[in-house]
Amino acid sequence: MSPHEHAPPRAGRREWLGLATLALPTLLIALDMNVLGLAVPALSADLRPTGTQLLWINDIYGFLIAGFLITMGTLGDRIGRRKLLLIGGAAFGVASAVAAFSVSAEMLILARAALGIAGATLMPSTMSLIRNLFHDPAQRTVAISVWMTSFTAGSALGPLLGAVLLENFWWGSVFLLGVPVMLLLLVFGPLLLPESRNDGAGRVDLASVALSLSGMLATVYGLKKFAETGFDWTAVLAFAGGLALGYTFLRRQRTLDEPLLDLGLFAHRGFTASITVQTLAVFGIAGGFFFVAQYLQLVLGLSPLEAGLWTVPSTVAGVAGTMLAPAIVRRVRAAHVLGGGLVLAVAGFVLLTFTGPDSGIGAVVAGFGLLSFGFGPAMTVTADLIMGSAPPERTGAASALSETGSELGMALGIALLGSIGTAVYRVGVTEGTPAGVPPELATVAHDTLGGAVTVAAELPAGTADQLLTAARAAFTDGFHVNSWISAALTACLAVLAVVLLRPVTEPAAPERTRVH
Repeated sequence: MSPHEHAPPRAGRREWLGLATLALPTLLIALDMNVLGLAVPALSADLRPTGTQLLWINDIYGFLIAGFLITMGTLGDRIGRRKLLLIGGAAFGVASAVAAFSVSAEMLILARAALGIAGATLMPSTMSLIRNLFHDPAQRTVAISVWMTSFTAGSALGPLLGAVLLENFWWGSVFLLGVPVMLLLLVFGPLLLPESRNDGAGRVDLASVALSLSGMLATVYGLKKFAETGFDWTAVLAFAGGLALGYTFLRRQRTLDEPLLDLGLFAHRGFTASITVQTLAVFGIAGGFFFVAQYLQLVLGLSPLEAGLWTVPSTVAGVAGTMLAPAIVRRVRAAHVLGGGLVLAVAGFVLLTFTGPDSGIGAVVAGFGLLSFGFGPAMTVTADLIMGSAPPERTGAASALSETGSELGMALGIALLGSIGTAVYRVGVTEGTPAGVPPELATVAHDTLGGAVTVAAELPAGTADQLLTAARAAFTDGFHVNSWISAALTACLAVLAVVLLRPVTEPAAPERTRVH
């Protein structure tokens, strides 16, 4: 068959309006991830979470999204992807309101968990519907670029809108941003999005759901416990148990006629390499996002609004990089675009190591600008390669796996790199704590930088200054260690991307066009 026969239909006005509607959930997820960073100091002072609770508040959202994505992708295939998208949107709005009015760290963790489960219904549905709306490969690349840009735009709007709210209202108000966004989705979704389902999809295997989720959470709990207490048998057993559950999950998928995770997708080199690079790249940048908001506010002393404004240049750079991606990949091999973007990200991580306890705003702005500009086209290329490598009948599973990789990378990055940075902080602040700090207050100060700032407000001026100096220096040391680890990992990924993806010129399905 000639590659020009049966040319795929091109999208029209209705499809592009549908894409704008699908961008709303992605925008919301980015808003929800980024406003939380600015709210950490305020909620730490109000709810007084422990260091472990603070990490759970940040990352349980991403872990439960990752844990349920494949499940929700299968469910969407059965009941309809548009229907699942609208159900998830309504649930996300309700959970956002619960998070906003949380009165304890435990309540906020549970609300964030509910947001994660609801978020898992949104993400695979959006990507599957994009594949259903845009059949032309060139238009699909542009559509994915717009979809990725909506995430970057949410990253920009989140700090700004969140900062304005934090300047005028309580910390919980940042979660209410999700309510109007979901209302727009519920109004325009039924009008612009076609229903899409796979009538032959199998039932959801509940045992696989339980194995994947419990294995993931046990593994991360072990890592957190180890970072908090050092060598501990609870941490070892949790980590080992999580790995065992993960292995059992994979073994089970090979025996099922309708597996929850279709391992056959990994037989294609382009798919496997792209999803690996995507997951590890997100892992590397996650730690930076976790630390930078606290650095700007708690180390440099900026207000939430000032911190939000200083993130705008990096977001503009990210939007520019993402929107340039479709034009670049028409002239340069996708593998080289991906590798070049990751090299820029390495330079950004190195610049972040030039920050100090008393100065460093220029290094943060320049470093995150390079990170965002490099990551924009890199993430667009990997998403397009993942979708292009999957056979048409497996695009739903492929989109779920792509989003699972991203969310798992983000959550693991916050958990592992955040734990490493927290461990470096604890060592430094413990050594530098002045003798005049009561033991019960010292324990709070040694847990998090936010705790140290809160404790300092209760101490005499001289003692408070010594404690804050030690705490800010220790936090900056942790930030630097985090940045060097991410730089080394991203440099390796840049080489891996070029080596593994350069030979990939034809996708799995014969009717698809070449990826240049």
